[in-house]
Amino acid sequence: MAEQVINPDLGFVKEIIASGGEDLKKCYQCSTCTVVCSVTPDDKPFPRKEMLYAQWGLKDKLISNPDVWLCHQCSDCTAYCPRGAKPGEVLGAIRKISIKNYASPSFLASMMADSRFFLVLLALPVLIFLAVLSKEGNLGSLPAGEIVFSNFIPIHFIDPIFTIAALFAVVSFVLSVRKYWADMSRETPALKGDIVGTLKAVIVEILAHSRFKKCNVTRDRSISHLLVFYSFMGLAITTSWAVFYLYIMKRPSPYPLYDPLKILGNISALALITGITLVLTNRMKNKEKAGGGSYYDWIFITVIYVIAASGILSEVLRLADVAALAYPMYFIHLVFIFFLFFYAPFSKMAHMVYRTTAMVFAKQAGREE
Repeated sequence: MAEQVINPDLGFVKEIIASGGEDLKKCYQCSTCTVVCSVTPDDKPFPRKEMLYAQWGLKDKLISNPDVWLCHQCSDCTAYCPRGAKPGEVLGAIRKISIKNYASPSFLASMMADSRFFLVLLALPVLIFLAVLSKEGNLGSLPAGEIVFSNFIPIHFIDPIFTIAALFAVVSFVLSVRKYWADMSRETPALKGDIVGTLKAVIVEILAHSRFKKCNVTRDRSISHLLVFYSFMGLAITTSWAVFYLYIMKRPSPYPLYDPLKILGNISALALITGITLVLTNRMKNKEKAGGGSYYDWIFITVIYVIAASGILSEVLRLADVAALAYPMYFIHLVFIFFLFFYAPFSKMAHMVYRTTAMVFAKQAGREE
């Protein structure tokens, strides 16, 4: 047998512990976690080997490991662990470190994972929209007459701001995923199959959330995740529809409540706040068994909550003709939407991209048939 040299990275171990895997050292490799996992492949299953790699500080074995992302944090492993090592939380910490490793630029991922920088990151969109208000003369006073949000922060400012934010996020994701795929390919170079067909199969699986439905301890997560996922899709369609109304049909907002665009938008907003509320209640309900999560998890939940609540309140206050509250609420809504999408490649929202990439790679590599 060939000799294998192991070079433990103690700094990496400490980083895992600091990132939410504080119970890592409790693991004594009994393999209960792997036995109870419902989503792991039969060949080389997780998370036992990942727990071993983490304890030994084998960073190279984990950062580019697709199995870290195939884990959907059902928390069955955490609930049944006889030592309270919380493998689900440990793998969640490793995913956070993986994002930091591949993110471009990486310093933003480090800042997103650290509560001390929240206000610094939030300051960017706040200053951007305050500058717009100053230019429009609305910084010290509100527009008179009927409440029309485009009179407060005009569309010709909003569109380029969010277009730039979206392009930044897309470019960052592309650069990050390219590095991640290259590292995975070095470990498993023999890929096979039609990647387009594989991608379609993975998308169908994601749309159905079929893996989440295999979870036992946190089975309700499939419902909450589906609500959040499809509400985002509904809101994306609503935004595209609004662009069509404005630039093709030359119909400026606001639109009547009976308009199909408005109906879809309101249903999606209600579904979003319902879904994220279920995420929150499920976390609290399963806290003892599944772990409470880290700042990284909670900041994502909080941002989604603020976006959903401020969007609904902006409309309600506009209809109630309470300008003194409606305009500031709309300002908050825009700030947090920018925060969510501009920092998406560095936050928990990046899971959507990395997990999809890992699922495609696993099928291409024959890891999952």
